[in-house]
Amino acid sequence: MVTKKPVKALITMSILMAFAGGPVFAVETVSKPATTLVSNYSSFAGSDANASALVNGLRTGKSITLTSASGTTGTTGTTTTAPTTFTPATSKLGYGNVKIALSLAQAELTKLGITNPTPAQLQTALNGGTITTATGTTPLPGVLQMRSDGQGWGAIAKSRGFNLGEMVSASKTEKSAFASERKADADADKGKSVAKAEKTNAGRQEAVERQAKVERLDKSERSEKVQRPEKIERLEKAERSERAERPERVARPERVERPERVERPERVERPERVERPERVERPSDNIRGE
Repeated sequence: MVTKKPVKALITMSILMAFAGGPVFAVETVSKPATTLVSNYSSFAGSDANASALVNGLRTGKSITLTSASGTTGTTGTTTTAPTTFTPATSKLGYGNVKIALSLAQAELTKLGITNPTPAQLQTALNGGTITTATGTTPLPGVLQMRSDGQGWGAIAKSRGFNLGEMVSASKTEKSAFASERKADADADKGKSVAKAEKTNAGRQEAVERQAKVERLDKSERSEKVQRPEKIERLEKAERSERAERPERVARPERVERPERVERPERVERPERVERPERVERPSDNIRGE
C-alpha cells in the first residue's frame, strides 16, 4: 500500500516556503529536439539565447527577440545594441520544419559570405528584405515568407539554388521527433476522415430509412385503395355490341310541286252610265199652281 504522507508533507513544505518568502522553483520542461536544435544553431545565431529564441519563436509562431554583442568596455564585459524583434511569417512549425527553415536561412547568408549574421540579417533571411554587403545590396525573399505563400521546402530550396537533401541531414533524435509529428498529423487526418465517413454513413442510413418509410406509406395507401372499375369506354363498347342495330331511316318522298296558279282574266270594264235627261215640267202642274 502506497502512503500519501510524503506527498502531503512536500505540498505543506512548499506552501510554508511560499508564505515565508523562500524561493519556489519552477521546473521548465524542454524537449530533446528543441535542445538539439539550439545546440546545432547556437553558433549561427550568435548565442544560445538567440538560438533558443529562434527555435521557440518558430515552434510557437510568436515574436522573436535577438540581441548581438558589439565591442567591449575594458574588463567589465561586452555591450549590446538594441535588440531586434520580429514575428515569423509562418504560423507554428514542427521541429523538422524549424530545422529546414534555419538551414535554408543559414545557406542564404553563407552564399552571400555571411557566416556570423547580425539579428537584422537573420530576420531578413527568414522573413525577407534586403542585405547590404561589400559587394552591394541583395534582396532576399525570405524562406518563411515563401513558405507562407504556399511553396514547399523542396521548391524553395530549388528556387534558391540549394539541394534540400544534402543541406538537411537530420540527426536520429530529430528524425524521430519529425516522424512523431508526421504520425500525429496523420492520426489527426485519419480522425477527421473517420469522422467524415461516419457522418456520411449516418446521412446515408438516414436517407435509406427515409426512403423505406416512404415506401411503406405508399404500400399501405395502395392496399387501402379500392380497385378501379374498368374503363367506361370498355363498358360502352360492350353495351354497344349487345344492342341491335337500328334500321336505316326511311327517306321521305320528295314533295310534289304545286301547279302554277292560273291567272284570272282581266275584269271587263263597265260602260259608262248614261246620264238621265232632265225632267220636263208638265204644263198641268204649272196651271194648277197658278
